[in-house]
Amino acid sequence: MKRGFAIVKGSAFSQLPIYITECDPEGCAACGMATNPENAYRNGTMYSSYTAASFARILDSAAQYGVNLAGATSWSFEFEGQKWFDGFRDLATNGVDKPVLNVFRMYGMMRGNRVNIENEGVLAAADGHTMTVMLWNYSDDDLPGEVVKRVLRLKNMPSNRVVVQQFGIDEEHSNAYTVWKKMGSPQEVDAEQYKVLENAGRLQQVEKDLAAAVGGELSVPVSLPAHAVVLVRVSW
Repeated sequence: MKRGFAIVKGSAFSQLPIYITECDPEGCAACGMATNPENAYRNGTMYSSYTAASFARILDSAAQYGVNLAGATSWSFEFEGQKWFDGFRDLATNGVDKPVLNVFRMYGMMRGNRVNIENEGVLAAADGHTMTVMLWNYSDDDLPGEVVKRVLRLKNMPSNRVVVQQFGIDEEHSNAYTVWKKMGSPQEVDAEQYKVLENAGRLQQVEKDLAAAVGGELSVPVSLPAHAVVLVRVSW
């Protein structure tokens, strides 16, 4: 990707928009767990945290090379009549949203222009009434890990009173896959179970709304379990 950006930057097409039309971690979207057991990662939080980290890295690289990145798309399809959570590269299974879809919901909540940051593993944006900051705890190993504690420090706040919200994707939030496994991984789901899974697949808050008085600077503690993604939204 970086090599491609460098080639474009050094060519006569340097100002043309760039679209990365298949932006995915590996090849076969239609290969489920029956043929590729390793694709089980697509069901859970490893895929969602990878997506958060990789799309942010693409934005950073585009800014580094000064190219006009207009968009990047995931080739995630719809596979009708398949088993529940069978490892296909899709955003939902039998109509129930997977954790990875909630990353795109988070990105959709990030309005305005990018904001300068001082640490890696963070992406921030702000408009006239909100600031949003995405953080993630991704690793290449699909294994349990330690909870990472961070303190998000926001400077030059334009208002003395704000409302802070935290949305998260982890084993306990915005994750229908873990709920389905707790049900016993059923392939026949009744109406009540379906409703539970549908609700579990939606983007959820991990902390209650917090109204805070600030003096130009705000500190927000954030907990990131292994492969978690958190979006902090500050409104005024």
